[in-house]
Amino acid sequence: MKITLVCIGKTDDKHILDGIEVYTKRLKHYCTFQLLVIPDIKNVKNLSQEQQKEKEGQLLLKNISNQDYVILLDERGKELSSMEFSGFLEKQMVNGVSNLVLFVGGPYGFSEEVYSRANYKLSLSRMTFSHQMIRMFFVEQLYRAFTIMRGEPYHHE
Repeated sequence: MKITLVCIGKTDDKHILDGIEVYTKRLKHYCTFQLLVIPDIKNVKNLSQEQQKEKEGQLLLKNISNQDYVILLDERGKELSSMEFSGFLEKQMVNGVSNLVLFVGGPYGFSEEVYSRANYKLSLSRMTFSHQMIRMFFVEQLYRAFTIMRGEPYHHE
């Protein structure tokens, strides 16, 4: 399975980048993983929140095909435990999903067009985190899910 995490805006924090790199390297043993960063939109001060979401949505949607299974990392999504997420991921693999694409939106969320295209909405927490930190949290959870599937000793329950 190929898994792509598509994010709006770059991460400048070295600690977060280091954490992402650690788990990205570990994921190579389990799947093909790609982190795709879309540059921030220019001149956002001249745009309303809706206009910004629309522009970001267009950029996000350019990076998928009709066959991709799209998951939004969204505060209104379903919360899963690590064990449940592992089971969800394994189910997608068994069902023949070959390209799983996850979107991390901008500060105002997603456009209606992106919501309409999504196959699933996933929440990592009811708390709010920076878009930069979500990347590291998700990559770690993805790694954890694969270790759970394989019965490896990373996850303790």
